[in-house]
Amino acid sequence: MPEAQTQILVVGGGLGGVAAALAAADHGADVILTDEFDWLGGQSTSQAVPPDEHSWIEDFGCTARYRRFRDGIRDHYRRHYPLTDAARGRTDLNPGAGWVSKLCHEPRVAVAVIEEMLAAHRGTGKIQVIQPVRPIAATMDGHRVRTVELEDVGTGTRTTVVADYVVDATETGELLPLTGTEYVLGFESRAETGEPSAPEVAQPENVQAMSVCFAVDHVDGDHTIDRPEQYDYWRTYTTHYWGANLLSWSAPNPRTLEITHRHFSPNPGDDPLTVVADQAVNAGDGNLWTFRRILARDMFTPGSYDSDITLVNWPSIDYFDGPLIDVPADVAAQRLHAAKQLSLSMLYWMQTEAPRPDGGTGWPGLRLRGDVVGTDDGLAMAPYHRESRRIRALETVCEQDVSLAVRGDRGARRYPDSVGIGMYRIDLHPSTGGDNYIDVGAEPFEIPLGALIPQSTTNLLAGCKNIGTTHITNGCYRLHPVEWNIGEVAGLLAAECLKQGTTPHQVHGSRTLTDDLQAALVTDGVELHWPDGVQGY
Repeated sequence: MPEAQTQILVVGGGLGGVAAALAAADHGADVILTDEFDWLGGQSTSQAVPPDEHSWIEDFGCTARYRRFRDGIRDHYRRHYPLTDAARGRTDLNPGAGWVSKLCHEPRVAVAVIEEMLAAHRGTGKIQVIQPVRPIAATMDGHRVRTVELEDVGTGTRTTVVADYVVDATETGELLPLTGTEYVLGFESRAETGEPSAPEVAQPENVQAMSVCFAVDHVDGDHTIDRPEQYDYWRTYTTHYWGANLLSWSAPNPRTLEITHRHFSPNPGDDPLTVVADQAVNAGDGNLWTFRRILARDMFTPGSYDSDITLVNWPSIDYFDGPLIDVPADVAAQRLHAAKQLSLSMLYWMQTEAPRPDGGTGWPGLRLRGDVVGTDDGLAMAPYHRESRRIRALETVCEQDVSLAVRGDRGARRYPDSVGIGMYRIDLHPSTGGDNYIDVGAEPFEIPLGALIPQSTTNLLAGCKNIGTTHITNGCYRLHPVEWNIGEVAGLLAAECLKQGTTPHQVHGSRTLTDDLQAALVTDGVELHWPDGVQGY
């Protein structure tokens, strides 16, 4: 079996993994970065999810490297796309003019920017990228990870990697069971966490819905797909709390749980330059076409595009029939197939049966855009997992640390070991345990260093949404800029520990070493605290 050796192994090439690799290499470490899919970038690329960000993202509230990523996306459009003069001149260019985000964009553009950001380190060999591979085994030396075994998803070829430090940046915390690192999955009990929204008894199989996203445009012709094999099942699917068929324009309002009736109007002819995406002010999901639109044709010179392109990540494709984590492989495969069938069934319903504003039914002109998401089947190459296994960490963030209702005018909990910041409402989608939405207002929060460090494993760091949060606080710590911030800290911390001959546990336990780490983060452009006066929503 081939063997590779590196100082830092980053398993998982999503936003957290990319950020970890960049930060570690910038600080002198040799890195191997792996991913299961053909595109690096996770949520922004292989999962095709437009950025979920807070209201102040254009001015502050993210790391300098994440801002380079965002700026790079806009610059890519300006360099390579036929933007109108008005669109090109916008410093806050939103190519999709989607209401969910101030920067709705095509996944492939994010791939290009990530590759550009990695290019120099790949050229020098500081960062080696291995894909598509998944971790299948690990060996331990006491509480220290010694090796991780990777398997090529296409050929089955296996490679063993020996590393001084390992960052688990996989979407579902895949290294945690392989290394025996203690973790939590699903809902913790109120007795354990003290959280107002937690159940009385722990529910480890109760995790948030996952989704398989896809992109569509609307053009002349009949582009109706073959009737999905599970269409009859999903066409009438509902639950005791949903209040409508899943395949419909109706769903519970996340905040009030009252049934909300949305509509769908492709290519509405709106002025994309007037869209002001700020979900603290306007949810923006009235017309699902413009909600997660990733390319607005009127941003570009006339005739460049026949249609907008929109990204389908709506309540109607949330799969919550059962968890895909910590179940037998054949069960997980069956459920992933069912989730894909749900997404295809939603598309088929839109093409054939969905009610139109003009009184008709169906939009056969809806065209599945597999080229936009990089697949032959038209669906995103990776499922969007909102929830991961989470390490039992030195510090666990609980609802009462960030909840607007609990904290009041005190703001979120301040951490002396803060290594970053983030903001999003606690936004939990319906779950496999039969829960409806849980939506709790949040304060702009901090990321404690202790949340990245497992209680026992000494050389493994959490690099994305597998940090020490609960099922509830995962709902606000799982978004794009926060995941990037987490990964960036993990990579920098590992690199600094290598240089100084320390361990993450020693850094966390020493005020002096923590101060040194925080100083390095600030130098790199990581914001440790929110400006005064920034309030939650």
